[in-house]
Amino acid sequence: MRRLITSAVLTAVVASVGLGATAPASSAKGSRLVADVAAARLATAKYVNNLAAAKANGYGILTRMIPDMGYHFLNPKVSGFKLRKPPILVYEHHGNRWQLGALEWVFPSKPAKAPLPGAKYGSFPAACHYLDGTYVPEASQSQCPAASPQTGAKLNFWHPKLVTLHFWIWYPNPAGIYSSMNPMVTPFNNG
Repeated sequence: MRRLITSAVLTAVVASVGLGATAPASSAKGSRLVADVAAARLATAKYVNNLAAAKANGYGILTRMIPDMGYHFLNPKVSGFKLRKPPILVYEHHGNRWQLGALEWVFPSKPAKAPLPGAKYGSFPAACHYLDGTYVPEASQSQCPAASPQTGAKLNFWHPKLVTLHFWIWYPNPAGIYSSMNPMVTPFNNG
């Protein structure tokens, strides 16, 4: 049964990353990307339509809806790059349903060696994050208000400017699998 599921996931992955099943064998980068997508999908499939499972496994709200991206949920116990256990899950909100769209990793600076083949990076400004997912860009922790100016929620933490790596493996992204923004998410910007 597991072999059947793995085969189905690999077939879907090949289609989703735009690599044909007949891709040349010389395309080691493409083959590695297909394998990485399959491994990440197998590891995170339990979260696809189950935000409650993600929360039960330590993921909590990091940001509310960022337009053309989604709601971010962070597991503070996960650090570094682990393909099968990303620190951030990016969800789309459809009415009363949640759909996992992307996995995300953050780094203090651009990695010397890309952790995924052909990785492209984005950035997130230094910011104060609050317990309800609101955040305020601030250059230093000393500038963070103790409570969110939008909602009054208590300060959770501050971080410096970060390099981001999105991996859109659960929601199609015509801008690319590593693009920070996703034009397909625009209809869901209002939650």
